[in-house]
Amino acid sequence: MRKLKTIEMQRLTLEEFKAAEKLPLVVVLDDVRSLYNVGSIFRTCDAFRVEALCLCGITATPPHPEIHKTALGGEDSVEWRYFPTAREAVETLHREGFHVFAVEQAEGSTMLHHLQVTPDQRYAVVLGNEVKGVHQEVVDCCDGCLEIPQHGTKHSMNVAIVAGIVAWEFSKQILEGTDYP
Repeated sequence: MRKLKTIEMQRLTLEEFKAAEKLPLVVVLDDVRSLYNVGSIFRTCDAFRVEALCLCGITATPPHPEIHKTALGGEDSVEWRYFPTAREAVETLHREGFHVFAVEQAEGSTMLHHLQVTPDQRYAVVLGNEVKGVHQEVVDCCDGCLEIPQHGTKHSMNVAIVAGIVAWEFSKQILEGTDYP
């Protein structure tokens, strides 16, 4: 087995990425304070060709050197919008026809692997602050909560890791059986 060289990976150009079909998923960041986490989430959204990112509240926006350090250009490829609050983002996404989930440990939450998604529906997921999670007022206006099963002592994950797990699950389900490249 041999590692591929960058030139062999057939990566899209920025223009090709912008024109390419996107995963019908928007990621909403509710007061994410670490610029490195924000950058990492941009990069993950690029990898899964997520439709867009909504940056809310105290979440920093590009251009910023600390975001770029982990985004590695993902902040240029992934569409993003800023909202003063995540609640405003959720309300806007609802008006645009999205089914919105908070990723949070909550009463009645759905385990991520039990969620059944369809390619003809548009989805959004709200990821919360590194300490406080998704604000309760945002949870209240979502269509439900998704939870990642955890079996250790912490029952807490880094928000950038959560973004990757959630994007992978949506990608896996939506793209299964399609000819999406």
